[in-house]
Amino acid sequence: MLHVLPRDGGSYGVELWERVNGGAPQGRLVVRIWGPPFQVAVDQVLEALRRSGQRASDLHRGRKTPLELNEPSGVRVALLLMALKPLRKSSRMEAVASAIREMSEEEAYYWFAKARESASAQRALRILAAGDRR
Repeated sequence: MLHVLPRDGGSYGVELWERVNGGAPQGRLVVRIWGPPFQVAVDQVLEALRRSGQRASDLHRGRKTPLELNEPSGVRVALLLMALKPLRKSSRMEAVASAIREMSEEEAYYWFAKARESASAQRALRILAAGDRR
């Protein structure tokens, strides 16, 4: 589930929650992101919304209810947001976003399984995708 987070100055970010216990209302926060990393990711987030049967225009600052993503789209968006969040250089953000966009579904699931539990796996993904040594 994708929740919109209004920010100061008219901008917004998002937080992505993973459903647990067979889709029960409660969930687990996967990642929260805003600012330049979110701006780099927004095209892929909108694409994921479309693939999940949502309208791109549903993602806006005033949104109160969460947006549902289908599992493959949610996995790819979560992976992207986790990988981009700590980055500051736009060239690295773009390289990571491009690499994740080009991943097969199986590869995205593999990296998501690793990255959601381990900061070192997130770092490894960034190194492979963009040479990030952060």
